[in-house]
Amino acid sequence: MKYYKVLDKGGKPFNGGHGRWHLPKNGKPGKWMRPIKGVVPCVRGYHLCRRGDLLSWLGPEIYEAEGRGARVAADDKVVFSEARLLRKVGGRNERTARLFAADCAERVLPLFEKERPDDDRPRKTIEAARAFARGEIKAAAWAAAKAAAKAAAKAAAKAAARDAAWAAARDAAWAAARDAAWAAAWAAAGDAAWAAAWAAAGDAERKWQTRRLFEYLNGKRS
Repeated sequence: MKYYKVLDKGGKPFNGGHGRWHLPKNGKPGKWMRPIKGVVPCVRGYHLCRRGDLLSWLGPEIYEAEGRGARVAADDKVVFSEARLLRKVGGRNERTARLFAADCAERVLPLFEKERPDDDRPRKTIEAARAFARGEIKAAAWAAAKAAAKAAAKAAAKAAARDAAWAAARDAAWAAARDAAWAAAWAAAGDAAWAAAWAAAGDAERKWQTRRLFEYLNGKRS
């Protein structure tokens, strides 16, 4: 099975933990991290993602990784007593993060528009997110789009308690519009994906998101 590790720049932890991972260099894997005894998910050990887990842990840098020794599988991670990084995964940057977030949000936008057919601010914001990611609009236009999305989200929130799926659709659109520079871009993309999956209720949506994410990571979509 192929595993992944999400890190901050320079091998620093991004989703918790401490220390620094040994990075791959000159086409060779990084060194094995020192062994850890008594692995416990979320407490102790080297936490890696499977392909389907990656949406829960998006961050600045993604590596293919491998583990050995003691192994404990959890719902969204696998923890090993030893691990190392194999190679860096390409295709992840602020641009692709914004495009991926917009894709996820757009999938559930009809839920929002069904309840508020006259409010096109989330749709325009998603369009602006794509345009800004591709360098087609300047920062001022993007800022205006974000402000409109925030206003729409606040206005909609007052009436959203009756319909959790609709509220999640609104949140997906807002997450796609959030300020997102580098590390935060992937966090916002993850938020958009989670909100969209909640709105669409399901595993099928998460599978679609995973396929789309890897299209970006593998350079098959831009």
